[in-house]
Amino acid sequence: MTKVIGVRFRNVGKIYYFSPQDLEIKAGEHVIVETARGVEYGSVVLPPREVSDEKVVQPLKEVIRIATPQDDKKEEANRKREKEAFQICLKKIREHNLEMKLIDVEYTFDNNKILFYFTADGRIDFRELVKDLAAIFKTRIELRQIGVRDETKILGGIGICGRPLCCHTYLSEFVPVSIKMAKEQNLSLNPTKISGVCGRLMCCLKNEEETYEELNRKLPNPGDRVTTPEGLKGEVQSVNVLRQYVKVIVDVEDEKEIREYQASELKFKARQKREKLKLTEEEMKALKELERDK
Repeated sequence: MTKVIGVRFRNVGKIYYFSPQDLEIKAGEHVIVETARGVEYGSVVLPPREVSDEKVVQPLKEVIRIATPQDDKKEEANRKREKEAFQICLKKIREHNLEMKLIDVEYTFDNNKILFYFTADGRIDFRELVKDLAAIFKTRIELRQIGVRDETKILGGIGICGRPLCCHTYLSEFVPVSIKMAKEQNLSLNPTKISGVCGRLMCCLKNEEETYEELNRKLPNPGDRVTTPEGLKGEVQSVNVLRQYVKVIVDVEDEKEIREYQASELKFKARQKREKLKLTEEEMKALKELERDK
């Protein structure tokens, strides 16, 4: 077991482990640590704790110090400088007529490097832009191309649920999301209904996937033949996954009748795998686009 603290450098960013040494560090405090990018200012989100050695990426860096009031002021000054750098970079992008969208600017705490995050449809030759920026800021410049999901995570926004986006509020890493999850939850496969602000499949499709998988195992498929408690044979018309109710078309004398039963009352074969989705060429193209960058 290794004693570590969890540090995050940006809002809802990935949590990294560092050795607290003999320092008394509490969650919510700020610390100065050394990373692969240089000296950084981070927030402690996990107080000192013991974790298994397998979870620690070696070599484990140590905390340099708990942030002082001077460190706090420097970090605040860096945030202001980032806004100025953003405007300067925008101007230079226009001057070079580059087809790229600037998303964010990040100064390392020691001012040893400035990172510019951008999106673009393809590869961008930004060598001249880097030269101009290096001449202005007199430090190392890094331009990093990101995807649309990362762009949305940085910028934030409001989802169709009316709440702030999951990726901007609590998701530290993106989870794989697939069309199968939407189908499992009986959602419309209309791309406009299951895509998020970023234009990709909504991250929240993952939230209830396991629950729906478990509930669906206890239900027959629409079209399956079942036997009712009265001994009648019938065909499943529809199912209510959450309530575990099944509507069955049964033959009563010479007429057909729709009756509703609790799934546990019916006899049927164990649920088979869902049939392969039959979609039009346009739907397939749209859904594949949604799954990109997942």
